[in-house]
Order: sequence, then C-alpha cells, then structure tokens
Amino acid sequence: MPSRAAAAACEPVRIPLCSSMPWNMTKMPNHLHHSTQANAVLAIEQFEGLLGTGCSPDLLFFLCAMYAPICTIDFQHEPIKPCKAVCERAKLGCEPVMKLYNHNWPESLSCNELPLYDRGVCISPEAIVKAEGPESSPDFPNNLHCKGPSEDRCTCKTVQLGLKTYLKNNYNYVIRARVKEVRTRGLELTAAVEVKEVLKSSLVNIPRETHTLFYTSSCPCPPLTPGKDYIILGYENEERSRLLLIEGSVAQKWKDRIGKKVKRWDQVLQERTSARAAQRNVHH
Repeated sequence: MPSRAAAAACEPVRIPLCSSMPWNMTKMPNHLHHSTQANAVLAIEQFEGLLGTGCSPDLLFFLCAMYAPICTIDFQHEPIKPCKAVCERAKLGCEPVMKLYNHNWPESLSCNELPLYDRGVCISPEAIVKAEGPESSPDFPNNLHCKGPSEDRCTCKTVQLGLKTYLKNNYNYVIRARVKEVRTRGLELTAAVEVKEVLKSSLVNIPRETHTLFYTSSCPCPPLTPGKDYIILGYENEERSRLLLIEGSVAQKWKDRIGKKVKRWDQVLQERTSARAAQRNVHH
C-alpha cells in the first residue's frame, strides 16, 4: 500500500486534451475513479467528436476538471471539483447535440453532486485569475469559488450560413424574429424575441408571439441586437420545451432572400433524409 503522503502527491498533467488548461498539476485517482492518467486519456478521448461541435465553450474545462482535476498544495488530499454551474452550462449546450446521435449526458458526469459556488470549494473558468506576464503561472484565488459570467472571455465563432452548413448542422428550428431584449436571469442568459414567421420547427410548438430563447453558456453567442429582425437557426430541448442558442446556432439579420434560400435548403434536406430512409428499407 502506498503511504498517505505518496498517495496525495500532485503529478504533472499528461492528458493532451487538457494541455491548454490553466493548471498543470493533477492527482489520481480522478473524480471518475481512474487510477492512472493513461486510463483517463482513453476515457476522455471519446469526447473529441463532441468537443469538435463547439456545443459549449465550457465543455473542455469541465471535462479536464473531472478527468485531470487540479491539484494544489492546499488541497492535495481532496481533488477540487468543478462548480455545478460549469457542468450545467456544458450539459445544456451539449446534451441536445448528443441526443441527435441517440446519446444521453453520461451519468458519471452528473451535475447533481457537484458543489455550488457559494457552498464549497470548486473551480470555474471565471474563477481562475491569470497572473501578470506571459511566463507566469495562473494565480488561484484562495477560495477558488465560482464567480459570475465574465464577458471578456467571450469570442463568438462566425458560422457561415450556406447549404453545406444547413445540411451538416440539421437545425431543429428556424424562425424569423424581432429581438426585444437579451437578459440574464440568475445563471441563465436569455433572449426575448417576437416570432414573426416559423420556417421550421421539430418538437417544440412555436406560436407567433413573444418567445424566450435560452443561451447555453454565459457567452451571448450568437450575438443579438434588440430592435433588429433576424433569421435564427438553433436546437430544441424537447423535455423542457425550450428553444436553445448554442455555439453552432446562427443568427443573421433578416433578408427576404435568405428566408427563401433556407426554405429551399430545407427541401433538399428533407429529400436527402427520405432518400436515406428509403435506402435503409431496401437493405432490411
């Protein structure tokens, strides 16, 4: 049996996906009970495809905080967990994408057991303050508590809307809407929009009235300006009957031309889906 001191030692992070994290020391076993980093690497690599979708800017941080938990001198015996809010933001953004492929959010990454920022020690991207200077290591605040959403870490990816993107991203809903306001309610960032036209909907009924769109991270991506008309393409959370704005969602200023194009693209998508279904039936 290793001694308690040896068991508690921090070790350098050797998980390639986590090399960009603002900590470089970890401790095994991690929060998923992997005894070595070699085992953790194999397990975290299954999320590479999901990370590639950009479904949540918090996903990589959350996974690394679970698979390669930060180890500091003060907390060697008890690896620090990610804050519950970080998990919820990652899940809200990425579970709809997982469901498109018939997967649910893994039970092992459940947000329920994670600490709330005001009731325990936990880490979140906003809570890690970088020290001055390029060579310096991150300076962790003593309490490591989560803080509110930070605007300056938000850079929205621009999604070029074209037939290829439309077919690849398989949006659940497409609406023409006027933005009334963008606001934060507790931890949730939302946009109130007045729906003018529903070009596509899947599972959630979208009446032509004021509707709330839910951002799935603390970053307002895609950005919306109140008072302007947009075409908005996004995903639905069927269980909660919510329309979501995740990082792959698109919001562009409305033009009649783009509305016509999207209707045409949707026909192409329907035709391809029907053709695929017909092919499957032939093979069975």
